[in-house]
Amino acid sequence: PIHPPKHCPSCESPLERDTEIVALRCQNPACPAQVKERIRYFCGRDQMDIEGAGPALVEQLVDSKLVHDAADLYRLAEKRDELIALERMGEKSADNLLAAIEQSKKHPLSRLLAALNIQHVGVATAELLTDRFHDMDALMAADADALQEVEGIGPELAASIVKFFSSSVTRRLIDRLRDAGVNMKQPKKQRAAHQPLAGKTLVVTGTLQKYSRKEIQDLIVHLGGKAAGSVSKKTDYVVAGEEAGSKLDKARELGVPVLSESDFEMLIQGG
Repeated sequence: PIHPPKHCPSCESPLERDTEIVALRCQNPACPAQVKERIRYFCGRDQMDIEGAGPALVEQLVDSKLVHDAADLYRLAEKRDELIALERMGEKSADNLLAAIEQSKKHPLSRLLAALNIQHVGVATAELLTDRFHDMDALMAADADALQEVEGIGPELAASIVKFFSSSVTRRLIDRLRDAGVNMKQPKKQRAAHQPLAGKTLVVTGTLQKYSRKEIQDLIVHLGGKAAGSVSKKTDYVVAGEEAGSKLDKARELGVPVLSESDFEMLIQGG
């Protein structure tokens, strides 16, 4: 018999069973393992894209108490000497990291929203939300009904977003990011003159040859479509690459047309 652990191996806090998936979760927001993972995710390429902030550096930043949350990244310039003193850092690496952190302040709100690690809110969903709510204050003020007006946002996800933004910890973090100069607005997208995907909702799954996930989702939006994160009866097409998983199965179950990468390119070229 397998005896599940009762306490977190990182911080010894009690574990609770997740009701949505087969998993145990630590409920301590200050858990060092969670803090490190949230910061690592925040810095990721599809989120705030802070080059140089890999897992090893994030580990050092948290262990040395230079960083306790994502907002602390934007105060590292004040601690440059301590940053340089970290293992395998040095002046050049430190200055490159600080420059990347400074550059990340300019990203649109969608990147910040994706970086906040709200459960089930990935890059595509963040784009859809910020296309509807163009600044952070409007998004935080939105209730569950308003959120569900966005394509692909159901009751459970809307409730998760409302719960996230109602947290005092979240609001303090966002206030500190705002004070640091991080952009809190989403520019209105310039649509292409020719919009072959106007009014269409597409879901991308699997690995594509010519596009990263972010690139094809941006292209879909540019051509007038919506890039959703989950398949539903409202989905017009699923673009499936290699190793497509449950989303492809769901598309077949619902009878949603499935496009290969070449099919997608023919579609947008009017073929």
